[in-house]
Amino acid sequence: MFNDRSVLVTGGTGSFGRRFIRTLLKQHNPRRVVVFSRDELKQYEMQQDFDDPRMRFFLGDVRDRERLVQAMRNIDYVVHAAALKQVPAAEYNPTECIRTNVNGAENVIHAAIENGVGKVIALSTDKAASPVNLYGATKLLSDKLFIAANNITGNHPTRFAVVRYGNVVGSRGSVVPLFKRLIDSGAKDLPITDARMTRFWITLQQGVDFVVQGFGRMYGGELFVPKIPSVRITDLAAAMAPQLPHRIIGIRPGEKLHELMISRDDSLHTLEFSDHYVITPSIRFIEDREYSTNALGISGTLVDAGFKYSSDINPHFLNIPEIGKLNELA
Repeated sequence: MFNDRSVLVTGGTGSFGRRFIRTLLKQHNPRRVVVFSRDELKQYEMQQDFDDPRMRFFLGDVRDRERLVQAMRNIDYVVHAAALKQVPAAEYNPTECIRTNVNGAENVIHAAIENGVGKVIALSTDKAASPVNLYGATKLLSDKLFIAANNITGNHPTRFAVVRYGNVVGSRGSVVPLFKRLIDSGAKDLPITDARMTRFWITLQQGVDFVVQGFGRMYGGELFVPKIPSVRITDLAAAMAPQLPHRIIGIRPGEKLHELMISRDDSLHTLEFSDHYVITPSIRFIEDREYSTNALGISGTLVDAGFKYSSDINPHFLNIPEIGKLNELA
């Protein structure tokens, strides 16, 4: 699919962008891979790490519509990974989060349609399902914008889909790096926000592979959710430092006790496939689409009414040894 094609990644210097691009260059043969981000130092460091003639680096911010239009010229596929993601920071700086996550999404959509990009996949988050914090609310708005964009493309070929998953093991927003720093510095205990807390658990590579698969599966309008295991935060701490006691510090502003990726309200529009779910659009598009069979010819079935995909009731929980093995892959 990506051979001899041009791909652009917004937020391309982030942990997802770097792994996605490395995977793309190793497993496919793209004509050109464009990194679009606003941090010149990270771009410089990435240039040293990758040093591939197929790569291009575009300084810019997703808040800048004209710059995005320039960057997407002759681009075939876009992955939109740029976002402001820190939950507490978003609570204290709401307008900044809105400008990047909502207005930035609008700009990506406009630039993609303007340039006739073939397919766009936007990264979402579990926090967008029944959001209780500002970050989640902005990502829900972003999701809705990308889904509805399939209705405004007109005669343009551009199609949009969304991928949603939970905690990425070892990413900057994950608790794993924090625990590791504390352990390495000789901490006497590990801080736990709430002993009941659970999280979905996915490695960065699994997240990248799921996005790659999404390009092949999509028609446009889908929200893809992978089937992944859950972990208990206390088990995670025990896997990383079995000798250390836990210190309860309380939930941070805007933080959830459990992660939710599919709400009961979405069950009426959710299809189950062997290794993932698809939330189909609740709105009707100009052209009728049948989502029960995806673009690869694989069929799914409608979930039961009232179905919910939440980390606390997930049938697949990792035990302490399994958490340790998965963390090693991060």
